[in-house]
Amino acid sequence: MDTTRIRTWENECVTATLDLDIGGMTCASCVARIEKKLGKLPGVSASVNLATERATVTLPDEVSVDEILATIEAAGYSAAVHVPEPPPETPSTPDDESSALLHRLGVCTALSVPVAAMAMIPPLQFTYWQWLSLALASPVAVWGAWPFHRITALNLKHGTTTMDTLVSLGVAASYLWSVYALFFGGAGMPGMRMDVGWLPARSSGTTIYLEVASVLTVLILLGRWLEARATKRSSAAIRALLDLGAKDAALLRDGGEIRVPIAELVPGDRFLVRPGEKIATDGVVDEGQSCVDESMLTGESVPKDVGPGDQVVGATLNVQGRLVVTATRVGADTQLAQISRLIETAQMGKAPVQKLADKVSAVFVPIVILIAAGTLVAWLILTHTTSQAFAAAVAVLVVACPCALGLATPAAIMVGTGRGAELGILIKGPEILQSTRKIDTVLLDKTGTVTTGRMSVTDVYPAVQRKEILTLAASLESGSEHPIARAIVSAAPGPLPSVSDFAAHGGSGVEGTILTDGTTVALRVGRLAWVCESATISPELEAQADCFETQGSTVVALAEDGEVLGLIAVSDTVRDTSAQAIQEFRDLGLTPYLLTGDNPTVADAVAARVGIDHVIAGVLPQDKVATVSRLQGEGHVVAVVGDGINDAAALARADLGISMGAGTDVAIEASDITLVRSDLLCAADAVRLSRATLGRIWSNLFWAFAYNVAAIPVAALGLLNPMIAGAAMAFSSVFVLQNSLWLRRFSPLKAHPFAPTR
Repeated sequence: MDTTRIRTWENECVTATLDLDIGGMTCASCVARIEKKLGKLPGVSASVNLATERATVTLPDEVSVDEILATIEAAGYSAAVHVPEPPPETPSTPDDESSALLHRLGVCTALSVPVAAMAMIPPLQFTYWQWLSLALASPVAVWGAWPFHRITALNLKHGTTTMDTLVSLGVAASYLWSVYALFFGGAGMPGMRMDVGWLPARSSGTTIYLEVASVLTVLILLGRWLEARATKRSSAAIRALLDLGAKDAALLRDGGEIRVPIAELVPGDRFLVRPGEKIATDGVVDEGQSCVDESMLTGESVPKDVGPGDQVVGATLNVQGRLVVTATRVGADTQLAQISRLIETAQMGKAPVQKLADKVSAVFVPIVILIAAGTLVAWLILTHTTSQAFAAAVAVLVVACPCALGLATPAAIMVGTGRGAELGILIKGPEILQSTRKIDTVLLDKTGTVTTGRMSVTDVYPAVQRKEILTLAASLESGSEHPIARAIVSAAPGPLPSVSDFAAHGGSGVEGTILTDGTTVALRVGRLAWVCESATISPELEAQADCFETQGSTVVALAEDGEVLGLIAVSDTVRDTSAQAIQEFRDLGLTPYLLTGDNPTVADAVAARVGIDHVIAGVLPQDKVATVSRLQGEGHVVAVVGDGINDAAALARADLGISMGAGTDVAIEASDITLVRSDLLCAADAVRLSRATLGRIWSNLFWAFAYNVAAIPVAALGLLNPMIAGAAMAFSSVFVLQNSLWLRRFSPLKAHPFAPTR
């Protein structure tokens, strides 16, 4: 067993942090039980995450790992030291738990529908109908409800109860009483009929409750299936991240080139990267000039020009030239792997999940069991009638069965997330909904979120020569693969003249000659400083260049025969709905921040256009996580909206992570909400819908509790037929479902023709 521990020193006491995998947890009460058991050990504290089935345990040196594992196993759960595993080579399969629940739910539903119909509709009660009901209900009560029975038995073994206990008792009591009534109480006689009455029959031996056992099982299974579908899969984001890296490398060895798997690279190896290939691992450029697209890592749309001595990062894309790179970091030491660990660490943090039902169960379930037992004893003492006493006790268990309580969350989630899917908003689980309730700060990535992430020509100066300047510049840039060059070529009108004597200067620009109107013209297009090395520029153009740069644009200069003719401003354009979305965030009580790896000048220009007051620029991925943590430490509840790998760790660390649909898979997996449409206005809709769904959940929970508070005393006093109790229980579930269906009327925000003013 690997018992490697991370040691720290606090107050001269040696402590260690242990990462464990926990099995067998089903609800938040399981989490609380494990944390409580471990907390009783001297100097031990634990944080258990139900979604990831992981635990982080801090323990003193005198407490062994075996003691920790034994304590968890004594509480009824399995535990093992977590061992990181590489991502699987084959695609992931559907969640086995969800598939098994769906199969069980489908079979139980098919069997339960006729049972409920025959019990609730007297005309369907043909001769011996009760025996057909028994045949159909038995698989449901035994096999269908087996997960609840098994967990109840395990919990009782350790002296604890959960909602599963009450479900199991309700199903078992209803089914076993029905079996007794059929075989020993006269309910099995030919021609037996059941009428729906408010008070229990004087002879309860002729009444069966098979429909209660069946419907209760189906409704709870439905809730469990919906919850299973929403469970986080923490490894998905990490798999998606690591899968972005290169699979092999062109290793230079003994004067030749061989292809080797990435795992065989070691620091000091020299490898070749051709245009269009991913850089195999972190390293330093030895030979060649090129530009590297780091957008998947930094989120920025402008590629980085690199040459000998420059650092490059693994998994980034070589856009243009041939590079020879010396590996400096490989495997777990690369920047890609470090970001992966950031995501895993962030996801191990405990998010606020929906715990109310399981917290209440710690008190509610034992109280209901005591009330049912007390009802049975009291009726036996007062009436000496076993059948009436048992009927009253069964009525208490049945009417208290937490169908509505179990459906309160998943029913609202089912409708809310379904409506969200129609609107292009994918909400992953109930913990996300609670996160939106107190969100007061939203951090927005710039490139690909507030902006489109695509370079385009935004201005040409002087404007009177726009067509000519674009045509001349595009004729030379047509030979370049640089994104800025492609933006200029796309903006140029009409056919382009041919170019001769073309030469590219990495990181600076291009030059060549063209034939126009019978005259040969020598042109130079590129960065202003490089162009001005061999050309003069007028004060007017120089002032305009400063203006473009202040606005956050990249300035491209065009020179002809030693004189600068004009300027082209290229930038990442702001989305049409971004300004309106920022105002909507404010209307929701959120303070927007612009968080970007770009330089402050560009960031301030974009923020001014959309109405953001708070700007944090020049941040790396780990800085984004630190910013989220800092704001949370100041008492803010933080949402992050992003689309790139550089945002993934921050998305996972935030109280609410929202990823744009056009972003990378890792950002989508690490987030809580995914926007199918890359429209920032959808992010505001996502918060509105989440809050509306959470509101329905709270109203559902209120009804479920109010129903039990009112119905249990009535049943205990013998004033409620268990049949009616079952109907009341079913009605409470119908009410919860109907209340949740109101979410289908949720309307999205519409884009205004003009940006809102502040």
